[in-house]
Amino acid sequence: MPETLIPAGSTVGALQIRPLLDPLDNRILLGHALGLSRVSLITQSERVLTSDETERLSGLLARRLQGEPIAYIVGQREFFGLPFEVNDAVLIPRPDTEVLVELALERLPPGGRVLDMGTGSGAIAVALAYTRPDAVVTALDVSSTALAVARRNASANGVNITFMASDWFEALGTEKFDLIVSNPPYIASGDRHLAEGDLRFEPAGALTDHADGLSALRTIVAGAARHLASGAWLLMEHGYDQAPSVRALLADAGYSKVQSWRDLAGIERVSGARLG
Repeated sequence: MPETLIPAGSTVGALQIRPLLDPLDNRILLGHALGLSRVSLITQSERVLTSDETERLSGLLARRLQGEPIAYIVGQREFFGLPFEVNDAVLIPRPDTEVLVELALERLPPGGRVLDMGTGSGAIAVALAYTRPDAVVTALDVSSTALAVARRNASANGVNITFMASDWFEALGTEKFDLIVSNPPYIASGDRHLAEGDLRFEPAGALTDHADGLSALRTIVAGAARHLASGAWLLMEHGYDQAPSVRALLADAGYSKVQSWRDLAGIERVSGARLG
């Protein structure tokens, strides 16, 4: 049993202002524990919690106070306006990655074939398939548990995606695409951020390449040309300081129109280029 962090007989309204966590975290966890929407939390502010509700909320608060991400506690995160199931088998989708989706949508031709490499929760692939139902979307990942989550997210959002278990290009054969996108592991081994915040709880294999942070990006750049149609684009998310290195990889591999794009914080977050 979790240690009780709230007094029995507390009301919803009082709990919304308890200083255990920031107000947004409190509201999300309270709504999740009680099965109430944000509006219902307001309209039922005088509701008295039962002992079972108090215990359930106390357990959620304890997990959050230990640093566990809100998304894992409630099992969901919104991305590109869509709901996604998340658990500790996949990365938590982040707003920065929406830049990659927007760039992909701009470069995906009508009826185009797009490949999402290292799909994780399926956030990128599902967002593309949902926004562009004409597209033919394939998504791969080496993790069977991640693929299971991605399949459920595709089903929940009503999109058709071909999922494939593959260690990068290994299972693709000779298939070609009009666009390849990826948010691969790009944090260098030993980076202090891996021991901070939400990253402590996320799957290490989806965060770091256990090397210099560029090995997965090198693999993608080296192998993508064999699976891109003429004139097709390769787009990759990367770390805050990796844009120059990724542009160099693309230029050295003979790609054209090599460039980088900034996220909402002004950081060069995505780099890409065109084949031919």
